[in-house]
Formats: sequence, C-alpha cells, structure tokens
Amino acid sequence: MTNLFSVLAGTLISLVSFTSIALSQPACVTQNMAVPPGANTTDKAAPFFIDTAGLDFKTAPPTRDPSNPNYPRATELPDGTLPPLGAEGNFIIGPTHNPAPETIAKEGVPRGTTKSFTLTSKESTIYNPGLIRDDVAGCTNSSIMTTVTAPDDKSHMIVTTSHPGIWSRTIDVYVPAQYVRGTEAPFIVVGDGGSNAYKDLATTLDNLIAQRRVPPMIAIQIGNGGQDAQGSQRGREYDAVSGAYAQFVEREVLPLVEKNADVKLTGNPDGRATMGLSSSGAAAFTMAWFYPISITACWPSHRQWSTSNGRTIRRCVAAPGNITAHGRGRPVPTSSPRPACSRRPSRPACR
Repeated sequence: MTNLFSVLAGTLISLVSFTSIALSQPACVTQNMAVPPGANTTDKAAPFFIDTAGLDFKTAPPTRDPSNPNYPRATELPDGTLPPLGAEGNFIIGPTHNPAPETIAKEGVPRGTTKSFTLTSKESTIYNPGLIRDDVAGCTNSSIMTTVTAPDDKSHMIVTTSHPGIWSRTIDVYVPAQYVRGTEAPFIVVGDGGSNAYKDLATTLDNLIAQRRVPPMIAIQIGNGGQDAQGSQRGREYDAVSGAYAQFVEREVLPLVEKNADVKLTGNPDGRATMGLSSSGAAAFTMAWFYPISITACWPSHRQWSTSNGRTIRRCVAAPGNITAHGRGRPVPTSSPRPACSRRPSRPACR
C-alpha cells in the first residue's frame, strides 16, 4: 500500500512558486528580497550568515549565475526538456514545462466526485479560539514586515497585532467513482487545501486509480486557518513543532469527513498518508513524526524552516529530489530514497 502511495506522491508533488505581494497603499511594506543593511556576509561560523558569493544584485530579487565558479556544477538542458527518469545530479531547466500525462483528463476514465463542507473555530476544541493578526488592509503580512525582534535575540520576532478570533475553512473531500459505500478506504490528508497547486488533484487520482497504480482512495484537502507566518492561525497550525495539528485532523476533521462525505476511512496506518506545500509540507512531516502509529507516509513539498513564536527551528529537511523525479511530476521509482518520516522501529523511513 505504501509503495502505491509513493507513486501518488511522485505524481502530485511539485515545487510551488510564491507570487509577490501586491502594493495596495503607500503604508504597505513587502519583502524586498535584498540583503539587509549590516547583515553578516563574511563570517560563516557566526549566526545569520548570508552567502552573497556569485549573487547578481542588478536583478530583483538577486540571482546567481549558474556559470559562476561558486555555483554547484550542473548540466543545462534545452528548454522544454527534463532529466530522464533515474538521472542523478544537478540540472538547469528552462521555463517551458509540459504537463504530466497523469494530470490530463482522459475519455473513458471514471471520474470521482468532490464534496465540500465548512468548519469554523466554534466547532473546534483544539483551535478555539482562533488566532487573528491585524494586518494593514490589503497588505498581506504587513505586521511581519514592520515588526521588530527582541534586543538580544534576532530570531525572536515580537508580534503585537495578534489576538483571539474566529476562523473558517473549507474541507474538500474527493471520493473516487470506484469507492464502495460502507467499506473502509485508504486516504491522504492534504494541507493548504484549495490551493491552485492542487487544481489537478482529482484528475490525477482518477487516472492513477483507473490505471491501478494506486487503490481507490479518498483525498481530503483541509484549508488552512487563515493568514500566514508568525501570529496567524496558519502559522499556529503548521509551524508549531507539536502534535496539535495531527490531533486536530484525527479528532475533529476525519469524523466530519466520514459524516459529510458518507465514507469510511481506514484506521490502518499503512493506508494513511499526508502531504502539503511550504509550511503545510512541514506540518505533514510533523504529523508523521509525532504520530507514526497513525500515519506511515508523508511528503513535504520542499525544505522548510519553522518560525513558531518567532524562534527559527530547522525541522524538515526533505528536499524535492527525495520525493519527485526531478520535479517532472512522474512517479518515483520504488528504489528512490524517501524522507525519513516515521520513527516506528519496523519502518525507519516513509515507505
């Protein structure tokens, strides 16, 4: 079962690019992606070292020239081509990307259905009340861009605009056409539900199930609690190094999924998986780390640092090469390395 989940992960996970924050008014301060004045750019052994070797500061944001001798050696591929399956090493690819065939709807393939419902903090025990941050209207993360740090600890960010509040989120449940009512089904929990990154999720599962590359399985997209980073509900859920989010999913979300989508979810950890992008990818790792008896497979989308309560903790080191075939959206061969996401003695890694 878990090998089949690896097929699913290789097909679904992709690197997610973040759009820059739009200016809505003069008071809106956004990320400038520049080296801060007075930053440590010389002492590699000191805290907060920023390596500027090979950076081109004429571009915004600054970029590195791949031909620079300080840049890792890599093979540059023609635009529109990707490394072959099984290839190892560093590759430079162009801007043209053809969609993976698994993500394209095909005639004759049974299509599953998606049922949605809403959950609010008033219905929660674990996350009630919620956490709301007063950002400048129309200026995403303005509180974070203008805040200060503790005098003696630059990793301790002081956020004064957060307060208790109410959150509301949508939960989308994909049910395959092959699902037999009343039977237990394997499932995957997807963080940051509703993201455009998952726009092909249902189609991909339709195709993989029809090809018998994965079993008929439920996909549960759980929307985040709102906003982002320190002092937000999303940050509270995804960036806290604890088992609270896993408990929220297990105790509060999954029972509602069974009720609202009229499905039965397996209790067998080999039939349970979780994934996410950015901070929700880190949350996927945390869920499997704290509750390996409940989840045996997890796929964080990329390297992630937690900044819960303003203190930076590097806690998820699974890189894309561990979980995708060089970002091409194809299944990972079963012999490929996988992120070590389980502490069960019989399962030293996500399998």
